[in-house]
Amino acid sequence: MTLNDRINEDMKAAMKAKEKFTLSVLRMLRSEIKNEEISKRENLNDDEIVQVLSRELKKRKDAAEEYRKFNREDTALDLEKEVQIILAYLPEQLTEEEITEIVRDAVENTGAQSKKDMGKVMGVIMPKLKGRADGRLVNQIVQSFLE
Repeated sequence: MTLNDRINEDMKAAMKAKEKFTLSVLRMLRSEIKNEEISKRENLNDDEIVQVLSRELKKRKDAAEEYRKFNREDTALDLEKEVQIILAYLPEQLTEEEITEIVRDAVENTGAQSKKDMGKVMGVIMPKLKGRADGRLVNQIVQSFLE
């Protein structure tokens, strides 16, 4: 079953179970996927859908942080619920230790020594971590290695 099919099936199940919040999140995801398909003029494969979901996940995490800064805890909690729903459709997220190990290998293999080499290291790492790690965390770990 493709990721697209899984989202559609879960959307139907949420409708039947009258889970309004889950249904609204799944509809939003479906809409974003459809918009991407329209802009590319072709159906998306699972990897491309993971990119769309990762982008939506990042938006919600960032928005939750912003709402917390302005003492809007209720809205931040709703966004975090959305994050949990989206995470169910993404590949299992790597731990910080696993990311650190991948970064260590990439730094050694590329011979990177300073922050000037950061692009080279990120170019090697990001295809391996696509959809499985937060880019901001990866960036911080790479910077710590190159300091």
